[in-house]
Amino acid sequence: MMVWTERRSNIFSLRHLLAMILSLAAVAAMSSGGGSGLNYSSPLDSFDSSTSWILGEDPSNSSEPVVRTLTPDLQPATTAVAVQEVNPWDVALCVTGTLISCENALVIAVLFYTPTLRAPMFVLIGSLAAADLLAGLGLILNFVFTYLVDSSVEYVTLLSVALLISAFSASVLNILAITVDRYLSLYNALTYHTERTVTFTYVMVVLIWVSCLALGLLPALGWNCLRDESACSVCRPVTKVNAVALAVTFLLVFALMMQLYLQICKIAFRHAQQIAVQHQFVAMSTTKGVSTLSAILCAFGACWLPFAMYSIVADSSYPAIYTYATVLPATCCSVINPIIYAFRNPDIQKSLWLACCGCVPSNLSLRPRTSSDV
Repeated sequence: MMVWTERRSNIFSLRHLLAMILSLAAVAAMSSGGGSGLNYSSPLDSFDSSTSWILGEDPSNSSEPVVRTLTPDLQPATTAVAVQEVNPWDVALCVTGTLISCENALVIAVLFYTPTLRAPMFVLIGSLAAADLLAGLGLILNFVFTYLVDSSVEYVTLLSVALLISAFSASVLNILAITVDRYLSLYNALTYHTERTVTFTYVMVVLIWVSCLALGLLPALGWNCLRDESACSVCRPVTKVNAVALAVTFLLVFALMMQLYLQICKIAFRHAQQIAVQHQFVAMSTTKGVSTLSAILCAFGACWLPFAMYSIVADSSYPAIYTYATVLPATCCSVINPIIYAFRNPDIQKSLWLACCGCVPSNLSLRPRTSSDV
């Protein structure tokens, strides 16, 4: 009798040992095949994967010594975190924003550390560089908010769009202010360098920034489409109505710049014909001023007109690739602005050469600056 009992105990022990081996094999099979996405059945499916490793008694014979067994605790596989795919267009915008920030930071540094560059035209150049610098930082922050921060949080989206609207609006209006300054410098050439002109320049800069900050705050004050996706424009969360208003305002600014450009050309050529003694100097100055303004208008129109027209006719239902294809050239305008307005100016060139290598090239023009040089 004792021999039979011992044999039965050994049989139970072997059976539970076999159960442990099969359980461990099930764990290994699930860990190796869980990521393959294949579904198949096996004899181990009868094990409860929600159970834990516990100590229990053998219920077949309560009078026998307790046989301790282990039941596996199979934890569910950890869900893989979905990684958001990076859009190449967003990368291009981020790279453009970095280039914009570097260029305009250099312009601001030169203007700040050069005491002689305090004339009204340099104040406007500095204001334009500050606007473009903020636009570049806005593009970088937009990339960070999209891929590194939870963009579903409303204040993150509103902060990003407020910075971009304010910066790019200030950039456009500063270009208009520079065009107005060029017109006044030729129309009132004798009184241009008076204290009144300096005051007028600072008033223009303040009005530009106040109005642009107000435009940027409109989405945060409720003028957004976060609650109604059907009312969104091509740039969420700006509403379709606001986008059309901004685009129409831009077209009016561009038309005004064209008109001022034509008046500048008329005045400049009339001066060149009337002052025969200074014909060579005025012709040189006029030619450079006209070429500069031509480059300004061509670059400005080529960069911003596609996006302005697209904002009027399109809405959020249009493919996003069209929005990217028109936004990217618009941001490139802020890359071109430092080249047109700052780096072509002889005084800024002189300061850059002195800061970089401590010398000034002999071929650099050191003639007295005029407002048409900008």
